[in-house]
Amino acid sequence: MTGALRARTRRQVPPALVAAAVVPGLFALVPLVYLGVRALGAGPAAVLDVLTRPRTAELLVRSVALAGAVTLTCVVVGSGLAWLLVRTDLPGRRAWAAVLALPLAVPSYVAGFTWIAQWPAVAGFWGAYAVLTTVSYPYVLLPVAAALRSADGGLEEVARSLGHGAGRVLLTVTARRVRPAAAAGGLLVALYVLSDFGAVSLMRYDAFTLAIFTSYRATFDRTPAAVLGCVLVCLAGLLTWAEMRARGAAAQRIGRGTARAVAVVALGRARVPAVAAVVAVAGIALGFPAWSLVHWAAVGSSTGVDWPALAGATAVTLQVAALGAVVTVLLAGPVGVLAARHRGRLVGVVETAAYAGHALPGVTIGLALVFLGIRLVPGIYQETPLLVAGYAVLFLPLAIGAVRTSVAAAPPALEEAARSLGHGRLAAFARVTLPLAAPGVVAGAALVFLTITKELPVTLMLRPTGDDTLAVQLWSHTGAGAFGAAAPYALVLVLVAAVPTVLLDRAMRR
Repeated sequence: MTGALRARTRRQVPPALVAAAVVPGLFALVPLVYLGVRALGAGPAAVLDVLTRPRTAELLVRSVALAGAVTLTCVVVGSGLAWLLVRTDLPGRRAWAAVLALPLAVPSYVAGFTWIAQWPAVAGFWGAYAVLTTVSYPYVLLPVAAALRSADGGLEEVARSLGHGAGRVLLTVTARRVRPAAAAGGLLVALYVLSDFGAVSLMRYDAFTLAIFTSYRATFDRTPAAVLGCVLVCLAGLLTWAEMRARGAAAQRIGRGTARAVAVVALGRARVPAVAAVVAVAGIALGFPAWSLVHWAAVGSSTGVDWPALAGATAVTLQVAALGAVVTVLLAGPVGVLAARHRGRLVGVVETAAYAGHALPGVTIGLALVFLGIRLVPGIYQETPLLVAGYAVLFLPLAIGAVRTSVAAAPPALEEAARSLGHGRLAAFARVTLPLAAPGVVAGAALVFLTITKELPVTLMLRPTGDDTLAVQLWSHTGAGAFGAAAPYALVLVLVAAVPTVLLDRAMRR
């Protein structure tokens, strides 16, 4: 009976669950569709005029150049550090692995603030390049290190038995093994750079995101901003396609049985320069921002801190982050359950649609929701509901992944047993699966909360007038050159983000 019930559960997708999952899927597609409709609404001639402007070509070159330079550097630095941490006898490898991953938690605009506050002349391309490289290289380091740890040492032993030297084995076997991981990490870096708004605005580097935001704020004609937003979306899609083409196939294990352990490389005389390289990266990416924040916080304290404004921004940040996390998890629930318990084309379409918002830069989602708010639902424009909707579109995939993983880990047989005892489908899920999946779902909510506290472009465009978050206050003070006044907001922002980070880390260790 249990087997028959299990088979039926796999075949039959509850219509109510499908209906509940389709809603967030369509919700996530709304900004993308509306942005396209808004751009084409001005007519082909207007779109062609924007696309053929020298300014558009200049923005394209500048954005691609920045993304290419940062990605190339991150692939080299991240892959090199991963090899040192996993394959060599570098002293303190475990401690360094934790330290070198920490810059991933530093918002780009906080890192940009620390750089430009110390050296105001460090701006433009090289300033944005330095800041984005220091916060992005962990996107490559982490997947490449994981690929190196899981690699089968037998392949390298076979290559050495054929007479290949260490360098040739590294290039022909090890590099091929980690190439998909490096390509995936490089794609994340490139998409992050293309969508970044905080660092390029603080460094005054005119990329697509800054141009879209400036066009939206400076003119009543929003067509150029919509067209540029569509170009940015197409560029992100092109990068994703290029990564799939360049990923290639990794070297595969040979033989059967357990994978052979990989031999650790003794650094010998290279140990000193290797340690120096690791210390230099950690110092630039983590030590310098920490020192600069403390320094400017001390300067700000000596000149007076606006405590009411700081407390107000902290309260607004906590409020919108908590509300956004709750709404996002509620929307993600049906999609995550559907993806965890069922298969098929419909499930794939719904899940892919729900992920659409995460592929879009935050500035384009903010722009699309501004258009929607003004044209279709003016009552919620620059109100909290529209801001929370923007967060939900942007971070829905984070919550879906947590729900899907947690529900998939709960044995379906337990839910089936509850149903065999007379409980309905919903009651069996609520009494059996939901308690088992709850820790993972809460961890997903903490991840969404953490990400919302750091979000900048959507908050800038959609926040209610007068309700400034810590990120907005930091951006405003830094833009005015008031670095001492900006530092307390940066420090509190880091502390607010650290709490869910610690909780998330503890949840993942269980």
